[in-house]
Amino acid sequence: MVLVACEVTQVVTKALRERGYEAYSCDLLPTEGKSAWHIQDDVLNHLNDHWDMMIAFPPCTYLCNSGVRWLHERPERWELLKQACNFFNTLLNAPIPRIAIENPIQHRYAREYIRKPDQIIQPYHFGDKESKATCMWLIGLPPLMAQFTGGEGIKQSCFRQPPNPNRGMIRGRTYQGIAEAMANQWSPPQPDR
Repeated sequence: MVLVACEVTQVVTKALRERGYEAYSCDLLPTEGKSAWHIQDDVLNHLNDHWDMMIAFPPCTYLCNSGVRWLHERPERWELLKQACNFFNTLLNAPIPRIAIENPIQHRYAREYIRKPDQIIQPYHFGDKESKATCMWLIGLPPLMAQFTGGEGIKQSCFRQPPNPNRGMIRGRTYQGIAEAMANQWSPPQPDR
């Protein structure tokens, strides 16, 4: 069984299910996908539910480079940064044998609490014509192998999102090519014979 933590869209959950995984998304918010495949709850309540693998997308609001300037303008964000780091590390240290955590490039203050990522990928490595540096922290899983090198027509749509109430959700969506690479390259463990 696979837990897809902090996922509302079910992009990754659907890709996994299409390849035969028993996968469930989990988030505080309701899903955009099938509710039968979604646990609407705090993921911390489900880390001990005997999962074989977890792919997690913890919120990056207080961790990513794009938000670092606000730490100096809004002092209350320092405590929120620590809470975000604790949540991230709780997911990373969960009692699950295979773990992948996705997040953007983190700022230097977050890196004081969170170890370096195991790899940095781009959506264009997996067929989406977009540029968005994406870090992966891995336990028991191999790095994702790029299938493409880029080419012409690469866009940065994510960074050009105009301010709006859904900007964070739009910017945080997982690209389909990355979701399919996760499902294809991280096949379920084979039973012992």
